[in-house]
Amino acid sequence: MILKIALLFAGTILAFWISAICGGGASLILIPILNLLLPTSLVPFSLTVGTLTSSASRIAVFKQHINWKIFLWFVPFSIPAVLLGAYLIKYVNPNYLQLIVAFFLIANLPQLFASKNKPVETNKEYPKSALALIGFSAGFISGITGAVGLLFNRFYLKFSLKKEEIVATRAANEVFLHLIKLIIYISLGLYSKTALWLGIAIAVAAIVSSYTVKYILPHLSENLFKKIGYAAMVISGITLLTSTSGRIIEQDQIAINTSSTAKKNTYTMNWKDTRIVLEYKVNGGVEIEKSVKPEELSGQLKEKYHALIEHYDEVHIEKVYALGKNTAHEFYCYKNNVLTKFKA
Repeated sequence: MILKIALLFAGTILAFWISAICGGGASLILIPILNLLLPTSLVPFSLTVGTLTSSASRIAVFKQHINWKIFLWFVPFSIPAVLLGAYLIKYVNPNYLQLIVAFFLIANLPQLFASKNKPVETNKEYPKSALALIGFSAGFISGITGAVGLLFNRFYLKFSLKKEEIVATRAANEVFLHLIKLIIYISLGLYSKTALWLGIAIAVAAIVSSYTVKYILPHLSENLFKKIGYAAMVISGITLLTSTSGRIIEQDQIAINTSSTAKKNTYTMNWKDTRIVLEYKVNGGVEIEKSVKPEELSGQLKEKYHALIEHYDEVHIEKVYALGKNTAHEFYCYKNNVLTKFKA
């Protein structure tokens, strides 16, 4: 255990160095380490204790660089949004939101290859409504996914802030989000004595990282700082896309199958309770078939289903769309594992 805690402490210092320079990403390093020490449900608590302390210590070190205009429009709109996001987590599948976030992060790829000779923008006077919208979006996404750091890195970089201003302003904006999440985790009972001590270990290492990173930043040029930030966003996006796609495929039982004969090619996709079939027939063109539930039927189609189900063990229904033809329904009826097909 002592070796694991030592590994956690060293990993935390490294993670928050990277986080300060790249604008986020500490969780990508710390979560796998914490998973070795805690149940998965308690990992967010320990991590939030550390990220809250990291943000607070960065404020102490770089407070003179905080852009108060951004802070005063970001925070008031982010706080109610993080509460809304935490509430909606019961109704929204965070995996799909994380998938959108992954594509957003990967979209920063062109910025990695932008010419460093490109004229630098002067500080833009962003409309207050834009600052409020960004604050609300950051809080909402943070409330649902538990993380937001890298997602809004592009906003800070495009705001023409200096590297010290980015570190300080991000920390000031996010400290309140971390505090609210910590309160939520405690109210839900998602903590333990071990999780608290590990969180304190992360917090101490985060403080060490915050007070030492100020000696690293002066050695990075503004252009290199931005390149590292964009690279971190792209790498994080690819990592998130890979892991989230795997969870969605497993969770929703997504499967794609193909089959072909001399006269027909068939592509089948299953997603949850839905089955979609794309058929290409040499002489019949393209057809798309979608599974239909019995309760979606009406009129004669509903009567036909009830008549068939009395004589067969199972009846599956598919709606068929074909170019230049009327929409049709197919009934796949099984009795003693023998299939009989009807059209309507």
